[in-house]
Amino acid sequence: MVKSSIKTKLRNLRNLEFRRQRKFSKQSQIGNIDPKIPENPPNIKLRLLAVWGVLMIAMLGLAFNLYQLQIVQGKKLTQKARNQQMVNLRPYMPRRPVVDRGNNILAIDRPVYNVYSHPKLFDLSQEEIAEKIGPVIGREKADLVKIFQSKRSGILLASGVSEDITDKLISLRLNGFEFIQKYSRFYPQDDLVADVVGYVNLDRRGQAGVEYSQEKLLERSGQTVRMSKSGNGSLMPDYATEGFLHFDDLKLQLTIDSRVQRVARGALKEQMTKFSAKRGAVVVMDAVDGSILALVSQPTYNPNQYSKSDISLFRNWTVADLYEPGSTFKPVNVAIALENGAIKPDDTFEDPGSIKIGIHTIKNAEKTGYRRLTIPEILQTSSNIGMVRIIQRLKPSIYYNWLERLGLGQKVETDLPFEVTGQLKSQEQFISSTIEPATTSFGQGFSLTPLQLVQLHGALANGGKLVTPHVVRGLIDSQGVTHYSLTLPEPRQIFSATTTQKVVEMMETVVNVGTGKAAKISGYRIGGKTGTAQKASPNGGYIKGARITSFVAILPVESPRYVVFAVVDEPKGENAYGSTVAAPIVKTVMESLIPIEQIPPSQEKEEKKK
Repeated sequence: MVKSSIKTKLRNLRNLEFRRQRKFSKQSQIGNIDPKIPENPPNIKLRLLAVWGVLMIAMLGLAFNLYQLQIVQGKKLTQKARNQQMVNLRPYMPRRPVVDRGNNILAIDRPVYNVYSHPKLFDLSQEEIAEKIGPVIGREKADLVKIFQSKRSGILLASGVSEDITDKLISLRLNGFEFIQKYSRFYPQDDLVADVVGYVNLDRRGQAGVEYSQEKLLERSGQTVRMSKSGNGSLMPDYATEGFLHFDDLKLQLTIDSRVQRVARGALKEQMTKFSAKRGAVVVMDAVDGSILALVSQPTYNPNQYSKSDISLFRNWTVADLYEPGSTFKPVNVAIALENGAIKPDDTFEDPGSIKIGIHTIKNAEKTGYRRLTIPEILQTSSNIGMVRIIQRLKPSIYYNWLERLGLGQKVETDLPFEVTGQLKSQEQFISSTIEPATTSFGQGFSLTPLQLVQLHGALANGGKLVTPHVVRGLIDSQGVTHYSLTLPEPRQIFSATTTQKVVEMMETVVNVGTGKAAKISGYRIGGKTGTAQKASPNGGYIKGARITSFVAILPVESPRYVVFAVVDEPKGENAYGSTVAAPIVKTVMESLIPIEQIPPSQEKEEKKK
């Protein structure tokens, strides 16, 4: 009770003191108030005016900025915003297909897949997975298990897998596999036309054949498309122009006939195997316009697996290598002499078996005694001496000018790449030396490509015109309509039709009774010429024991159109000559060409049968 009373008294005392202090404070404040007005009161209007001015300046600044953004820089900023929201996309455009003259596909783009495995997502054991996919992709179970154990994810299991195999893998319904589509160039004929078509590298750029020389025709020019981009960066196809993924159906058509090509390859390989030859080539040309129906070179490569091949095989021998043509050039020399009036068709020439030209002795391939030969007999027996006698009737300067006119020492214009320039002595060297015109008369001392020799014999077949050998016909669509044709140089007249017909008829005797009898086909008139030449050494002179055998044919004689040529490098054996090695190849090719081109039997033969 006492304690409670004391607390109450103390509380009242404190409250009393607080009221006193508060009263005193109010009195003090009242006493400090000065009832007088200040001498200089603030100018409220001036302050308001200042505030108003600041606001106006701010509004003018804002208006100016809006004017700059909306009017002055409006278009620029709008375009910048659009650029941030849009992306330029150039969709993948497949390379145009390549087809032969019968529309058989020689090269085409096809979808393939890279197969990735992610072992951490497997719902079966690695052994079970390996057992299921091993037979499909051609891999051993143990190898696959080892691969799966190497990483938990992102393993490239196989690249370039075909659609068929990919479909089989997908049908297994296994988790943990990813299939990324890409496109690959595919050559359905494998190595059949590799030397003509060529191949593309990993960057899809042509490296050989028409894949290289016709790059611009094979590439489709797809337009760049602007597409809208969403906030997370993904493309919005709704804004793409209609049909932007469509492309033309054009394809590059060649003059090659796969049927003739296949027969030529088989015949060439057979003879090369028989005579253990180093290499060989076959060319079939339509002499009317220079269209090449077949061009085969052996050995060759598979463009689907070009990385596994020797790089030297990428060179097409028929256009990229030189050789001395030997006796197959003799008909061309006869045409030169006839055209110049240096000889007449019924002239005869002495052939003693050997002659001396300066310090050099020239002999025939076979030992012969003295004889007198007609021009057809010179070709039939392939007499070197007879050819020297013919060319000796021409002035060396005139003869040299004719060789230049024929294009010797120059490149042949063609749509095949990597054509090399032939070799011919300078005019000064040629004219000042008596041996040069003599050796040139039987096809030695200069070099050319096999394709150039075919071109020259084409001039004999078509009435004297030098045409351009080519393999490209043009761009056609799926309906067969031509949209682009190759522009070729105008054929150049070098011989008269009278001269060439006489030479072709002389060549016919070579097949009928001369060294070219192995190319004879019953019912057809065929002109031809064999060639067995020494092989020139890169270091000068000739390689001992090495020879190049060849045979060229023109058919039909009564209406010449086709040139068929075969050449085989370094055949082995005592009986390795143009007549035994190359002529049978040409005969086999002609036997396939006759029904394909529907060449009728020669009228002269048919009348004789009646």
